[in-house]
Amino acid sequence: MKKLIVSLLIVASIIPLSCRTAKKLIISEVEHPEWISDAVIYEVNTRQYTKEGTFNAFYDHLPRLKELGVEILWFMPIHPIGEKDRKGSLGSYYSIKDYKEVNPEFGNLDDFKRVVDKAHELGMKVILDWVANHTSRDAEWLKTNPEWYVMDSVTNSPVAPFDWSDVAKLDFNNKEMRASMLDAMKFWINEADIDGFRCDVASEVPIDFWESAVKEIKTIKRDILMLAEAEEPGLQKRAFNMYYGWRFHHIMNGIASGKYNADTIRAYYKRVHTRFPINTIAMHFTSNHDENSWNGTEFERLKDHSEQMAALTFILPGIPLIYNGQEIGFNRRLEFFKKDLIDWTGNEYFTDFYKSLIKLKKENTALSSLNFEGYRELETSSNSNIYAIERFAGDNIVIGIFNFNSESVEIRLKSIPKDLKFTDFKTGIERDLSESIIVEPYGYMIYFK
Repeated sequence: MKKLIVSLLIVASIIPLSCRTAKKLIISEVEHPEWISDAVIYEVNTRQYTKEGTFNAFYDHLPRLKELGVEILWFMPIHPIGEKDRKGSLGSYYSIKDYKEVNPEFGNLDDFKRVVDKAHELGMKVILDWVANHTSRDAEWLKTNPEWYVMDSVTNSPVAPFDWSDVAKLDFNNKEMRASMLDAMKFWINEADIDGFRCDVASEVPIDFWESAVKEIKTIKRDILMLAEAEEPGLQKRAFNMYYGWRFHHIMNGIASGKYNADTIRAYYKRVHTRFPINTIAMHFTSNHDENSWNGTEFERLKDHSEQMAALTFILPGIPLIYNGQEIGFNRRLEFFKKDLIDWTGNEYFTDFYKSLIKLKKENTALSSLNFEGYRELETSSNSNIYAIERFAGDNIVIGIFNFNSESVEIRLKSIPKDLKFTDFKTGIERDLSESIIVEPYGYMIYFK
């Protein structure tokens, strides 16, 4: 078993200056597995990944993903999908009929285990999308234990949360249901040897359930990874390693539309430092299954900023996410409720682009997801629409400069010592950063030493 990193006293003693102004320092009790240190998450939409839409067809892509450099494969839900009130011809991944079964469209349990085993052989981890808040409206549980659900007092039918008419909300006041939910989560660790869970709408489920569930799960696999699809500080204190960087994602979209600028990022981090545990981890992304299908591709939303923002997600503290297809510049919204297909004859430019960013993260300890103290914003000679950040760990330094303007900007970094040589991420050429730097419109520069 790999060593687990959770040194709270060390974290408290070396927190960044920007965090020491907080009224009260918040420290998470969650242990982080060492293997997430330089990892990048890759989201897998099995249905749309190949023509066959099966685990066996996806299996053949594993060597390519290993070469790309991703280390965590997140599979969207792999369970059977309900038929009652189904949306579209194939339904939503998130309308689950049976937590311990596999969607026959994708294959069977042995097929999935084969993928997990091969991923492990290649040095990758596998996390499973887990939908604890609700099931389909024809789920096995609803047939056998209707008391496990929240019922409408007028119609006496299961409540559909939000506008999700194809699902039924579970009642977490019911202890038997909680026990069965935990048992189902344990099933996938014991049977398929998965390495963690991405928990759908995690904030809709009581925090105490997550905390008790994680405690139990860790008795089976101590270095489990828990990712919350939520941005709720309370979830990070004793349950989850990571949270969705939703607010920052929308800030990136807002910068691209002209609604926000670099000052918005500064305000965001001030807020994060006062609300979230200092040693928790954000997942940053320019796309995912929700954003792609409902709000558009990164090229639609971010336009000329798309590459710049992707690079930013690799430089910021946290873990970056790549949604399948981004690595070949796939520029189309995928259907959510019916068969669609990623065209893998994409642009190799984007493959090289993401490979180089992943390589940068792996080769620079300053960019470690477990480096909670080594970052600061750099002051520049330019306007508020330039954002510059320094990540540091020992002698390793990575500097990112992001120009959100539509024109080239010439800047100077005000706190970089003279004659300190940095390597340009794009060209491999060394240079002195005490001199002026020209950043192209919607461009970025990354330097490391």
